[in-house]
Amino acid sequence: MSASSSQTPMKMLLTASDQLCTPVAREFWLKNMAGGSTVEQQRARWERKRIRTAKELIETEQRYFEQLELVVVYFIEILKAKGTLQPDIRDAIFCTFKAIHSVNRTLLSNLENGKFGLAFNLFCPHLHLYITYTDNLEEAVKVLQEQIRKNKQFIRFKKLQESRPEFQGLKLEDLLPLPLKRVHQYKHLLRDLIENTSPDSPEFQQLTNAVKAVSEVSRHIQDQARSRENHLQMLRVQKMLKGRWSKVLAPGRKYIREGWLAIVPPKGEDLKHRMFFLFSDILLMTKPCHPLHPVHSDKFAWQKTYPLIEGTVEKVFGHTKSQGGLINLTFPEEKLLVMSNDQEDVNNWYRCLSAAIGQLRSHSVIKKRKDNLARRPLRSVRNVAPEETYLTPTQSGNKRSLNSDQQQVKDTNVTCLPLNEETTVKRIRLEMRHEDAGPNTEHTDTNCTIL
Repeated sequence: MSASSSQTPMKMLLTASDQLCTPVAREFWLKNMAGGSTVEQQRARWERKRIRTAKELIETEQRYFEQLELVVVYFIEILKAKGTLQPDIRDAIFCTFKAIHSVNRTLLSNLENGKFGLAFNLFCPHLHLYITYTDNLEEAVKVLQEQIRKNKQFIRFKKLQESRPEFQGLKLEDLLPLPLKRVHQYKHLLRDLIENTSPDSPEFQQLTNAVKAVSEVSRHIQDQARSRENHLQMLRVQKMLKGRWSKVLAPGRKYIREGWLAIVPPKGEDLKHRMFFLFSDILLMTKPCHPLHPVHSDKFAWQKTYPLIEGTVEKVFGHTKSQGGLINLTFPEEKLLVMSNDQEDVNNWYRCLSAAIGQLRSHSVIKKRKDNLARRPLRSVRNVAPEETYLTPTQSGNKRSLNSDQQQVKDTNVTCLPLNEETTVKRIRLEMRHEDAGPNTEHTDTNCTIL
């Protein structure tokens, strides 16, 4: 066999191994596809990757724990002993920071002993401390900034502690968000560790469960970060607007984008440049205030609000000579033709508007379906047993019996509505027998219209 043909299986092995991203798939491939000596080489390669990931996890955890200890020793403990801050203010700033420090001490000890599965198996039940800390972080930053502005004693204490060489130029504001950043690191490091761990290993299932738990907390942290960012954007836009109709803060509303667009008038008049603010449910059109206005010279005045759920958007081609583009917005009360000289800006506006309208309509359809499912169904005559089906005319008020024992039944009122083209009419023929009828009872046909 030639040298080139002997090297081909090795090249195929390396190419295939790069595409196997899960430990189970790799094990299956090794057992069924690869040769004996090559299997050992590949397993050795994965083991080296696992050792490298484990080393990175331990080293970063040591550095993270040292930074947690700086806050606990030089801030939380000393502030508690000196009484510089009131207990409620201290708890508002640091929240569950000390409890996180205690939990990570145990985690680091197990990691240094090489017990990765056990370490995270004991650590994951305490992830609620990170969730609580995440939800409180925004309030913690506000309280800290307020103390920096008003409490001179705390300001001197903070500067003194941050000047210590252990802090390496870091400030308290830089150390408080560390737990949130560390959760994201856990997620990526654990995934790398699992990818290079054999499914037959006793730690494999423990690490798999840990990835799921950490990923959920990481997703919660990202959602909270996006919510805070959106709230800050909404506050910024609100400060830019004036007028009682320009309130944009609303529950569930999300900021998408803003920018200048020119309104093309229908009768050939001059273009009107307006500032548009796009949110998840509305499009806000404003115009700049007069530059000589004594108070609102840097603000925008509200002109109109367009509900996106009622609108449609389409792109207009062939009218800008490849310089920018036109967008046609149609609402029940008005049609808008807007343009921009920047082609990329027009495309971005079109994508954002289309996505916002489509998402609103899909949510509306889902809500209607849920309402229809939650609505109590009308009683159907077909679900009633034939023996119990009877009709009592409203005029006579008499009772009819349906069995030989002359069993008494309650009156049932049937409301007959006027017929029209949109009403679906079902006619049911009910046979009724008189109470005093004998064996040769004559049956009376009664027609009843039930809507």
